[in-house]
Amino acid sequence: MLNRRDILRLAAAGASLAAVPIARAADGSPVPGGHLVSIVVPEPQTLGLTVSNPTIVIAINVYDGLVTYDGTGAPRPQLAESYEQAPDGRSITFRLRKGVTWHDGVPFTAADVKYSILEVVKKTHPRGIGTYSQLQDIETPDDHTVILRLAKPSPVIWAALNSSETQILPKHLYEGTDPLTNPWNTKPIGTGPFIFKEWVRGSHVTLERNPNYWDAGKPYLDRLTFRFVPDAGARAAALETGETQYVPLSPVPLSDVERLAKRPDLVVETRGWEAVAPVFFLDFNMRRPQFQDVRVRRAIALAIDKKALARTVWYGFAEPATGPVPAFQTAFAATGLPQYDYDPKKAEALLDEAGLKRGPDGVRLRFNHASIPYGDDFKRSGEFIRQQLKKVGIEVELLNYDLPTFLRKIYTEYDFDTLNAYYAAFADPQIGVQRRFWSQTIRPGSAWSNASGYSNPKVDALLEAAAVEPDPLKRKALLGEFQLIVQTDLPSISLLELKQFRVWSSRLKGVNVGPIGVYSSFADAWLEPAPGAVRG
Repeated sequence: MLNRRDILRLAAAGASLAAVPIARAADGSPVPGGHLVSIVVPEPQTLGLTVSNPTIVIAINVYDGLVTYDGTGAPRPQLAESYEQAPDGRSITFRLRKGVTWHDGVPFTAADVKYSILEVVKKTHPRGIGTYSQLQDIETPDDHTVILRLAKPSPVIWAALNSSETQILPKHLYEGTDPLTNPWNTKPIGTGPFIFKEWVRGSHVTLERNPNYWDAGKPYLDRLTFRFVPDAGARAAALETGETQYVPLSPVPLSDVERLAKRPDLVVETRGWEAVAPVFFLDFNMRRPQFQDVRVRRAIALAIDKKALARTVWYGFAEPATGPVPAFQTAFAATGLPQYDYDPKKAEALLDEAGLKRGPDGVRLRFNHASIPYGDDFKRSGEFIRQQLKKVGIEVELLNYDLPTFLRKIYTEYDFDTLNAYYAAFADPQIGVQRRFWSQTIRPGSAWSNASGYSNPKVDALLEAAAVEPDPLKRKALLGEFQLIVQTDLPSISLLELKQFRVWSSRLKGVNVGPIGVYSSFADAWLEPAPGAVRG
């Protein structure tokens, strides 16, 4: 069985896995033109508000952010040419790029930024609610200046100014509407390198080159097509035949990675996911009476062999999590937290203490479990959990929904007992981790938020204090105390830190392999012409 270390070893030996140097034309420049076909699973519900992975990987090509980030995580100009923070940390000024237009020809201005952050991201985005909690107002003294006014310093904002977190929308198309249901979410108008062409439901989304993009000469590609192919085997076949040139999400069956990594015409790349820092977890619906006793929640955690889950279901492309904050966030991840290493005997003892004795049929407890519909690996994880819990007398009914049903059942109706999902933690726990535990993110209809319904005033106070604490050491202490409480209360079991990967054709050059590579546009990418092909 090939694990992640084996994959990296193959790369060092010269296999196609490692990021290839950017090949260029004879004069040293990328070759313009070409049609890139990608596969995204599952089909997104929207393209206008970047919340879920399938939406993000398409929409980042349509929208630009105020900034992007380099390989160290430092901000770099995008729609904002320059930016500065006041010495007291209570204001941030952005000088916007001039001459930028929306894809419909309307000029991009500071009014678009003010509307997008105050009326959309701050109010409706499941992560933006926390990220911009200290934002009081935005001033726009002219069309190209934006000043964020903060009640208190808010370090987390600097980690959320790119297009995947703080999406800048056209005010002239959204103002006066409900942004969550605005029809432009399905035919987006942005300022980015590619223009929306069509969305054929159940089939594909097509984007075309923006000839008026502010970054002159880019993008190089003429067209992007994102196909929806639910079957992982079919995705692998499409890569092998050259029908598809790029797959970023659940790209191929994990059992196929070893074979594909040896092919000279494909690149299997593990870089580009680091800053996304995905944490795979099991949520309890804390509204259910059977989960009110912490001993039951801890027993379930003890009954799941996380090492075996990482090894057998995820083929080594995961590591057991030790808490809600992933190891990637080295400045924040706490040590010495309570751990729930696999111990089925201890799990049974806790269930006995909680009064859940085995019945005549050997069953102590029954409940259902929904798996995030992002591919077969998550379904197999649900089956693994079902088998593990059966050993301690718990019967689990697996629920497999399509994405729209999953989002409605989990985040609007709260009609589930337990679920497995993963959330991107990103560069700061207050962007991607906080939403799992902060009571303010219990908002029906807001996807990828606090589905468990967990509410703890002490946790809320710690998170809210950390959001405005400018001293890094004090902030780390506050977040450490938060981690200790939730790892003790256990409303959600942090199971694995996923080590995800992408697969693309070796003809595809200029793919971003920095820490947020998977959430970067194709503005710099280009396709090397196939042998014998002529591109004008």
